[in-house]
Amino acid sequence: MSHANLSEAFAPAGAVPMDEPADGAGASQSVRAQLRLREMILAGELAGGARIAELALVERLGVSRTPIRAALQRLEQEGLLQRLPGGGYAVRTFSETDVADAIALRGTLEGLAARLAAERGVPAGLLAEAHACLAAIDATLGPPTLNDEGFTRYVELNARFHQLLGRMVGSEVVLRELERVRGLPFASPSAFVMVQTHSVQARDLLVVAQDQHRQLLDAIEHREGARAEAILREHSRLAQRKLREALAGTGGARVHADMPALALIQRTS
Repeated sequence: MSHANLSEAFAPAGAVPMDEPADGAGASQSVRAQLRLREMILAGELAGGARIAELALVERLGVSRTPIRAALQRLEQEGLLQRLPGGGYAVRTFSETDVADAIALRGTLEGLAARLAAERGVPAGLLAEAHACLAAIDATLGPPTLNDEGFTRYVELNARFHQLLGRMVGSEVVLRELERVRGLPFASPSAFVMVQTHSVQARDLLVVAQDQHRQLLDAIEHREGARAEAILREHSRLAQRKLREALAGTGGARVHADMPALALIQRTS
């Protein structure tokens, strides 16, 4: 999987793509700098613990210091950078527990969202969108093995389904907090999908995840809130498993080559 696709999998919900201008030239430059810096971190171009040289970034990215500073502040808010006591920023490193907690937090909040959606009911049009998204995932998982293109397509559709789940609640408060937790480093629903691309079990684990998607949507449609919440908590456990496999290197020798951001995670002994 390319570095660009890797960055998409980690990008917080609602991030502005590189080819979409933000409001105003200054804001657009800041967004572009933010996305490029995130890509550099996740691609291993900026190592964990490395101090960020602001002037070097100005020269490398070809923008002024103002958008660079705004980008650094946003990446600190995302959790990829930490502010240094003497000023400036450094690339953060994470413990395995940090990442596991972020995934668990996402599972808990998405479970709450699913329960509320089931209890309150979901508009037919939104349910139809979710069914269409799952049908597209079924088609993507149809071949007995998946190439990089197939995994990329899965990442896109999986992110869409989870976004639709957030909309089903009908609450701006819940939706905002869902987007916030999905923006935590390594907590996005697709963060560890690329770890599987060179594993023998690659497609099988995605099929299991897709079955959970189907069961979840069925529970929401039948207004079974407790069941919907339990399914999503179990769904997050798949991500926990992928994290453990990634850090153990069970995805194959190319795991770190495909996902250099794993170097930012310090494995628990």
